[in-house]
Amino acid sequence: MARYNDEMAAAVLGEIHQREVVEFLQRLIQFPTVNPPGDVRDAVTFCAEVLQGEGFSTRTVRVVETKPHLIAEYGPGNGPVLCFNAHLDVVPPGEVSEWTYPPFGGVVAHERVYGRGAGDDKASVTAQVMAGIALARSGAPIRGKLVINEVADEETAGPAGVIAVIESKEVVPDYVIVGEQTMNRVAIGEKGYSGCEIVVHGKTAHGGMPWEGVNAIEGMAEVIVALRRELWPRLKDRTHPYFQPSAGTVNMIEGGVARNVVPDRCSIYIDRRAMPGEDLAASAQEVRAIVEEAIKAVPGATVEVLIPRAYPAMMSQPDAPHVQAMVNANRYLDLDTELTGFNMGSDGRFFAAAGYPTIIYGPGDPRIAHIRDEWVGIEEVMTATRAYALTALELLGV
Repeated sequence: MARYNDEMAAAVLGEIHQREVVEFLQRLIQFPTVNPPGDVRDAVTFCAEVLQGEGFSTRTVRVVETKPHLIAEYGPGNGPVLCFNAHLDVVPPGEVSEWTYPPFGGVVAHERVYGRGAGDDKASVTAQVMAGIALARSGAPIRGKLVINEVADEETAGPAGVIAVIESKEVVPDYVIVGEQTMNRVAIGEKGYSGCEIVVHGKTAHGGMPWEGVNAIEGMAEVIVALRRELWPRLKDRTHPYFQPSAGTVNMIEGGVARNVVPDRCSIYIDRRAMPGEDLAASAQEVRAIVEEAIKAVPGATVEVLIPRAYPAMMSQPDAPHVQAMVNANRYLDLDTELTGFNMGSDGRFFAAAGYPTIIYGPGDPRIAHIRDEWVGIEEVMTATRAYALTALELLGV
């Protein structure tokens, strides 16, 4: 059960105001923090100034001038450290003329806020900032420290991102709650990721005499069919109580020299998502065995498998304090208390890899992230703000 009573909860929740929350989110969306290039300086300055005005101390960490990471702290520091983390960078909007509302307008309509990053991830940033402000305004006695860490470069998972914060040791948390689109469900972990590039090599020849060459695209066709027939069904059988099944998908393909030339090279990129407990090295070998057998159907062709990056799945224990605090907040607010997993990637994997207990929680539907006319429901953001505030009250309250 939660460590706070109704009076304590009411004092904190009473400091959360819809107009203030919505206006903050609108302003954040109006900063075009598209990555690339990923310049979040104005958005960080905005968040820092608001938090400073509410009694937070603020500073930044950066390895690239245009990609600062905000660290805002509140509390005496004589106890546990709770870190709220979310990201300020957003993906490009695509063809702007196809949007119903301007992608950087932060337009409110139909009880939603529209714009690039409305859900991914500025709704979470807003909820975390406003939750921290509510805790500070309430005057609730706390121990330890609340850290609000809003970062750059999440969308590209680059070295200028949250890795810079972790390596700097400017934030050494006992608990981390990463804001992403979980529809305000408690995600106690996220799938592993193993990006895999497969390259088929052949031999060029004139298109009029294809028998003189080795067609790399035809070789890749054999590879893709083999993956679909052999690997994809296996992955569907790898399940976990908190996650959807393991998955693989061919997301990019490149090949060909000219319309009248037999291609000597073709490459694909596989997005591979893994369950907790899956061995990513074994996963790579599994792919390699299938494609090396498949390429034999095209004499003279060769294949190589490249693994540019891999991150194992991460998961907190269901009975861990930060998990139960978040569950208690949802219970208090009459929300879903069933634990789940996050099927996409987040900065949570980097915190977890550094040894910091991490969960994922936030407003918005992940299916709406990165699409045209991206939006988030106002009530979703309000609910997330309340849940973050109650979680902080439980973990840090005296």
